[in-house]
Amino acid sequence: MKSNLKEKAINLRRNGLSYSQILEQVPVAKSTLSLWLRSVNLSKRNKQKLTARRLAALRRGGEARRRQRILSTQKILSESIKEVGLISQRELWLIGTMLYWAEGTKEKDKHGSGVQFTNSDPQMIRLFLKWLSEMCKIPKERIYFDIFIHESKSADADKIIDFWAKATNFPKPAFSHVYIKRNKLSPRRKKSSTAYHGVIKVRVRESSVLTRKIAGWTMGVIECLG
Repeated sequence: MKSNLKEKAINLRRNGLSYSQILEQVPVAKSTLSLWLRSVNLSKRNKQKLTARRLAALRRGGEARRRQRILSTQKILSESIKEVGLISQRELWLIGTMLYWAEGTKEKDKHGSGVQFTNSDPQMIRLFLKWLSEMCKIPKERIYFDIFIHESKSADADKIIDFWAKATNFPKPAFSHVYIKRNKLSPRRKKSSTAYHGVIKVRVRESSVLTRKIAGWTMGVIECLG
């Protein structure tokens, strides 16, 4: 009986079946199967068939894991969005203050400087503009922008201005200050699938007093949590 199983296993192996496929038809321990098959040489064609099956199995496993990861990520995002709920005016005020603490120009950088906020994320820029309008009561007329573009992308300046004008709902004249950066675009940024829009700086005219108020709000948060 055992010799028949061994012969069957050898024949199956010579036909290019994998160990797992053989074990489905030959009920023995994997260690026994390995012992039986260690001297079996496969033809070039069957080696190719076996390799193709292994690669196909790896692709199927990778695709299944990718789908599971996507579903898991979607579930986490959905649950996290619900956790935020509605944002009050006070919470928006604090969010904007912390954003400015992270990305805004401080008076210690330049005495008497006005509000300046730099980033490349359109959503963050929109949030900051909403904060300026609703929390700081800054009218659109006092806001203008600087755009910084890498030299290799300077030919796209008009498209980049169009992008930011649409993203912020500000007229194009508000983006009249465009600066070309001479340093090279990083290889990682070149390979990024995200379209390049440069870096934008939000400026507020006559806002040195507001800069000091934001500094005070930031200190208030620090003291409350310290």
